[in-house]
Amino acid sequence: MSMPVFVLQRGLSFPPVHLAERSGLLAVGGDLSAERLLLAYRKGIFPWYCEDEPLLWWSPDPRLVLYPQELLVSRSLAKILRQKRFAVTMDRDFEAVINQCARTRTRRGEGTWIDAAMIRAYTALHEAGYAHSVEAWQDGELAGGLYGVALGGCFFGESKFTRVSNASKVAFVRLVNWLGERRFSLVDCQVTTRHLQRFGAREIPRKRFIKQLGGALQQPTLRGGWQLEDA
Repeated sequence: MSMPVFVLQRGLSFPPVHLAERSGLLAVGGDLSAERLLLAYRKGIFPWYCEDEPLLWWSPDPRLVLYPQELLVSRSLAKILRQKRFAVTMDRDFEAVINQCARTRTRRGEGTWIDAAMIRAYTALHEAGYAHSVEAWQDGELAGGLYGVALGGCFFGESKFTRVSNASKVAFVRLVNWLGERRFSLVDCQVTTRHLQRFGAREIPRKRFIKQLGGALQQPTLRGGWQLEDA
């Protein structure tokens, strides 16, 4: 039995996530203001839509999550990390990372939800200290990276890109290790992919995710520019 999809009004609110459709679709409309985005993440909701579609809000069940202490690194990737083929930084060039994420999907013909409005919205979140990027560099050129949003002890992964093989994987591993050192309890991977499952991500019921998210949000948010100690 399908559930109704809620149309958001001007008020800053969302319907309860258990009312989402089986696909995870919960609501349509609203805006990408920083206040609405942060409220959505705190409630376990995220925006995801394609070009020429209205703004859609999702809360899938099950939810793919990675606990930092459960991170898996393959032998081949561990070797690349030891060889230090990439210089990894945080928050050095957020705009370049989010724009590359959008361009990579477009070049592949996959379509992208990272349109101009999303780029503006997440850049504003970055400037406010909530959205962060991780960059992997090779010979001074941006080789790959990822970005997401951090609230309390949860990092909400949004998108990644790779121009050089393994660059985004290295950035991801360095990020998860950094988060674990700072007692982050949860990395929200949103939608299930085999790629993320190879890193140790696993599906959990949405109800459990919402409960664990509530616990993670009790931790203070680490705002501002992030930095790797060896960068």
